[in-house]
Amino acid sequence: MVDMVKLRQALEASWDEKTSYRAVKETGNPALGQCYPTSWLVQQYFPEVEIAKGIVWNGNEEETHFWNILEVDDRMYHIDLTWQQFPQGSYVKSYIVLDRKNLGDEPETIERCSILKNRVEDNMQTLNLFPIR
Repeated sequence: MVDMVKLRQALEASWDEKTSYRAVKETGNPALGQCYPTSWLVQQYFPEVEIAKGIVWNGNEEETHFWNILEVDDRMYHIDLTWQQFPQGSYVKSYIVLDRKNLGDEPETIERCSILKNRVEDNMQTLNLFPIR
């Protein structure tokens, strides 16, 4: 089993313009555009989480954003490994939980998710992040 901290390390080491939305890249902001493939991959490692799709106000405009949600004892815990892409003071205006059986991913999105998955698996081994058995 992989823990979330180690998964985050591998994710951050795997992000670039090939895994970001519309190949966006900004110096000093590696999480920019990485929210959907990251939330998708978190769900692969932790199938008990769902993917949330929401609208974030970043201080200038609304942006679509994705993250994970875990429900435990009727409480919703938000897990967002890419929130750091937003400026301080940003907030979620609204969100829905996606139906994992009907994500409707486009081929380009599937490709970005696949690239990220392969890189994360490689980085988990390279960085020795898999748990010792």
